[in-house]
Amino acid sequence: MIRKARTADVVEIHKMLWHFARSEKLLARSLSQLYTTVRDMTVYEDDNGLIAGCCTLHIVDEYLAEIRSLAVLASHQRQGMGRRLVEECISEARKLGIRRLFTLTVEVEFFQRLGFRLEEKDDLPHKVWWDCRHCAKYPDYCDESALVLDIA
Repeated sequence: MIRKARTADVVEIHKMLWHFARSEKLLARSLSQLYTTVRDMTVYEDDNGLIAGCCTLHIVDEYLAEIRSLAVLASHQRQGMGRRLVEECISEARKLGIRRLFTLTVEVEFFQRLGFRLEEKDDLPHKVWWDCRHCAKYPDYCDESALVLDIA
Protein backbone atom coordinates (compact mmCIF):
# COMPACT_ATOMS: atom_id res chain seq x y z
CA MET A 1 0.00 0.00 0.00
CA ILE A 2 1.22 3.51 -0.87
CA ARG A 3 0.60 6.03 1.92
CA LYS A 4 2.02 9.11 3.60
CA ALA A 5 4.86 8.38 6.01
CA ARG A 6 4.34 8.47 9.77
CA THR A 7 6.86 9.29 12.47
CA ALA A 8 6.87 5.60 13.41
CA ASP A 9 8.26 4.83 9.91
CA VAL A 10 11.29 7.11 10.16
CA VAL A 11 13.77 4.63 11.65
CA GLU A 12 13.05 2.10 8.89
CA ILE A 13 13.24 4.81 6.23
CA HIS A 14 16.57 5.93 7.66
CA LYS A 15 17.98 2.37 7.47
CA MET A 16 16.83 2.01 3.87
CA LEU A 17 18.25 5.37 2.78
CA TRP A 18 21.52 4.69 4.61
CA HIS A 19 21.89 1.42 2.68
CA PHE A 20 21.54 3.25 -0.66
CA ALA A 21 23.75 6.13 0.50
CA ARG A 22 26.58 3.70 1.29
CA SER A 23 26.47 2.51 -2.31
CA GLU A 24 26.40 6.16 -3.47
CA LYS A 25 22.95 5.87 -5.05
CA LEU A 26 21.54 8.79 -3.05
CA LEU A 27 22.38 11.34 -0.39
CA ALA A 28 22.24 10.17 3.22
CA ARG A 29 19.67 11.82 5.47
CA SER A 30 19.99 12.07 9.24
CA LEU A 31 17.21 10.91 11.54
CA SER A 32 16.69 14.54 12.48
CA GLN A 33 16.24 15.55 8.83
CA LEU A 34 13.79 12.72 8.28
CA TYR A 35 11.67 13.57 11.30
CA THR A 36 11.44 17.21 10.25
CA THR A 37 10.44 16.26 6.70
CA VAL A 38 8.22 13.25 7.44
CA ARG A 39 5.18 15.10 6.06
CA ASP A 40 6.97 15.28 2.68
CA MET A 41 7.48 11.52 2.47
CA THR A 42 5.43 8.80 0.86
CA VAL A 43 6.09 5.15 1.64
CA TYR A 44 5.28 1.75 0.24
CA GLU A 45 4.20 -0.66 2.98
CA ASP A 46 4.00 -4.30 1.91
CA ASP A 47 1.35 -6.81 3.04
CA ASN A 48 3.52 -7.80 6.03
CA GLY A 49 3.77 -4.21 7.30
CA LEU A 50 7.35 -3.75 6.07
CA ILE A 51 8.30 -0.30 4.81
CA ALA A 52 9.82 -1.41 1.52
CA GLY A 53 10.06 1.89 -0.34
CA CYS A 54 9.98 5.64 0.07
CA CYS A 55 10.02 8.86 -1.91
CA THR A 56 10.02 12.51 -0.91
CA LEU A 57 8.37 15.53 -2.51
CA HIS A 58 10.46 18.49 -1.34
CA ILE A 59 8.93 21.90 -2.08
CA VAL A 60 11.52 24.46 -3.24
CA ASP A 61 9.25 27.41 -4.05
CA GLU A 62 5.74 28.22 -5.23
CA TYR A 63 6.05 26.31 -8.49
CA LEU A 64 9.09 24.05 -8.09
CA ALA A 65 9.62 20.83 -6.13
CA GLU A 66 12.19 18.06 -6.00
CA ILE A 67 11.63 14.33 -6.11
CA ARG A 68 14.29 12.92 -3.79
CA SER A 69 15.19 10.05 -1.49
CA LEU A 70 13.55 7.48 -3.76
CA ALA A 71 14.47 4.02 -2.53
CA VAL A 72 12.96 0.55 -2.81
CA LEU A 73 14.36 -2.48 -1.00
CA ALA A 74 16.07 -4.94 -3.34
CA SER A 75 13.52 -7.60 -2.39
CA HIS A 76 10.73 -5.40 -3.75
CA GLN A 77 12.39 -3.95 -6.84
CA ARG A 78 11.25 -4.63 -10.41
CA GLN A 79 7.61 -4.68 -9.27
CA GLY A 80 6.70 -1.10 -10.16
CA MET A 81 7.00 0.25 -6.61
CA GLY A 82 9.45 3.02 -7.53
CA ARG A 83 7.20 4.13 -10.36
CA ARG A 84 4.15 4.13 -8.11
CA LEU A 85 5.94 6.15 -5.43
CA VAL A 86 7.06 8.79 -7.93
CA GLU A 87 3.61 8.91 -9.53
CA GLU A 88 2.08 9.50 -6.09
CA CYS A 89 4.47 12.42 -5.53
CA ILE A 90 3.63 13.82 -8.98
CA SER A 91 -0.07 13.62 -8.13
CA GLU A 92 0.51 15.41 -4.84
CA ALA A 93 2.55 18.11 -6.60
CA ARG A 94 -0.31 18.73 -9.02
CA LYS A 95 -2.76 19.14 -6.13
CA LEU A 96 -0.39 21.68 -4.54
CA GLY A 97 -0.12 23.72 -7.75
CA ILE A 98 3.50 22.81 -8.44
CA ARG A 99 4.33 23.34 -12.11
CA ARG A 100 7.77 21.77 -12.38
CA LEU A 101 9.51 18.87 -10.71
CA PHE A 102 13.18 18.04 -10.82
CA THR A 103 15.41 15.29 -9.55
CA LEU A 104 19.15 14.85 -9.23
CA THR A 105 19.92 11.20 -9.84
CA VAL A 106 22.16 8.50 -11.23
CA GLU A 107 19.03 6.59 -12.36
CA VAL A 108 18.48 8.64 -15.52
CA GLU A 109 16.63 6.03 -17.57
CA PHE A 110 14.16 5.29 -14.77
CA PHE A 111 13.07 8.93 -14.60
CA GLN A 112 13.05 9.32 -18.37
CA ARG A 113 10.53 6.46 -18.57
CA LEU A 114 8.32 8.56 -16.27
CA GLY A 115 8.49 11.54 -18.63
CA PHE A 116 11.36 13.48 -17.06
CA ARG A 117 13.87 15.03 -19.45
CA LEU A 118 17.53 15.85 -18.98
CA GLU A 119 18.35 19.46 -18.13
CA GLU A 120 21.60 21.26 -17.47
CA LYS A 121 22.23 21.47 -13.74
CA ASP A 122 23.17 25.12 -14.13
CA ASP A 123 19.65 25.85 -15.42
CA LEU A 124 18.15 24.94 -12.04
CA PRO A 125 17.87 27.62 -9.35
CA HIS A 126 20.97 27.90 -7.18
CA LYS A 127 19.05 27.02 -4.00
CA VAL A 128 18.50 23.44 -5.20
CA TRP A 129 22.20 22.80 -4.50
CA TRP A 130 21.85 23.40 -0.73
CA ASP A 131 21.93 19.67 0.09
CA CYS A 132 24.71 18.96 -2.41
CA ARG A 133 27.26 20.63 -0.19
CA HIS A 134 26.93 17.64 2.19
CA CYS A 135 27.91 15.17 -0.51
CA ALA A 136 31.49 13.90 -0.69
CA LYS A 137 31.32 14.05 -4.50
CA TYR A 138 30.38 17.73 -4.65
CA PRO A 139 31.29 19.64 -6.72
CA ASP A 140 34.10 18.06 -8.71
CA TYR A 141 33.04 14.41 -8.81
CA CYS A 142 29.27 14.64 -9.01
CA ASP A 143 27.89 11.88 -11.22
CA GLU A 144 24.23 12.85 -10.88
CA SER A 145 22.16 14.20 -13.73
CA ALA A 146 19.41 16.77 -13.45
CA LEU A 147 16.04 15.83 -14.90
CA VAL A 148 12.85 17.89 -14.99
CA LEU A 149 9.17 17.25 -15.53
CA ASP A 150 6.72 20.03 -16.37
CA ILE A 151 3.34 19.16 -14.89
CA ALA A 152 1.34 22.37 -15.34
